[in-house]
Amino acid sequence: MPEQPMSIFFKKQVIGICIGFCIYFVMCFLDHRSLERWSYFLFYVTMGLLVFTLFKGSMGLGAQRWIDLGFIKFQPSELAKLFFPAFFTFKIVENQNGIMSIDVYGPILMIVCCSVFLILKQPDLGTALLILFSCLILFWLAGVKKSFFISLAFIGVIGAPLVWHYLKPYQKQRIIVFFGGGSSQKERYQIEQSRIAIGSGGLWGKGYLQGTQNRLNFLPESRTDFIFSVICEEWGFVGACAIILLYMLLFMRLFYVARTINNVYMQLLALGLVLPTVVSAFINISMVIGLLPIVGIPLPFITYGITHIWITFASLGWFNGIASRRFIYTPD
Repeated sequence: MPEQPMSIFFKKQVIGICIGFCIYFVMCFLDHRSLERWSYFLFYVTMGLLVFTLFKGSMGLGAQRWIDLGFIKFQPSELAKLFFPAFFTFKIVENQNGIMSIDVYGPILMIVCCSVFLILKQPDLGTALLILFSCLILFWLAGVKKSFFISLAFIGVIGAPLVWHYLKPYQKQRIIVFFGGGSSQKERYQIEQSRIAIGSGGLWGKGYLQGTQNRLNFLPESRTDFIFSVICEEWGFVGACAIILLYMLLFMRLFYVARTINNVYMQLLALGLVLPTVVSAFINISMVIGLLPIVGIPLPFITYGITHIWITFASLGWFNGIASRRFIYTPD
């Protein structure tokens, strides 16, 4: 049997991961406090890039999310995930009295809503939700009153019809499919093929590169959004559980280390850096098995794509830089 040539996607991903490790170690050794100060301003620069993307961005798969530099294309929305936690904590540090009042979190929420709106216009619902969820979780951890979240939930329920009106047709279809609507040959095709791939894997899977749903191109976006379905088909229930276990061990370790940081601002920054990775893994796995509507969110470290790989490594490297110095901080 002739040896098959390596896929160009595999080569790019391997190069991206190698560069990602370099980014990780660089971020570990950089002064994290200087990183925080620079990232505060870089978040505003990123918002400018998001505006630029709406007018001059590169198109792909019906979305205008990328900036093409010739030798590489990158998504500014991914940069927002990296720089937002520093922006958040920098604004909190400016609050001298330590009370999370509307004067403190109001401007943060307004700016975050602006960035979410710009990302939604690309359109990129997945990344917009990641930033919004990360912001709300950080608000909760920072001590914002429960009345704020209750009010926000009430506004969300009241404003749902308006949000529905502004959703793209394919986004509406995904929500309809989640609630059981749509044809299995059209709107439900992605999730149906995903479930077939997952179920056909059985206990041990069909073997590496032996998954028919992926190999015969029945499963759309098998390198990106639905990569977990490919893992389930090729490696079965055991392989899927192994991936989930590895994620759980990583996240438990990250949260344990974060709890040992005795400076509340550094702790918030550290948690903010890893929240997008945690939320991404949860949403991606949930959506491919039908527990959540389909959105374009990558599976960390596994989904094909260079930008999100680099951002994830940068976030964890920055986190490790904070964690390695956690015992020299003074409590605030």
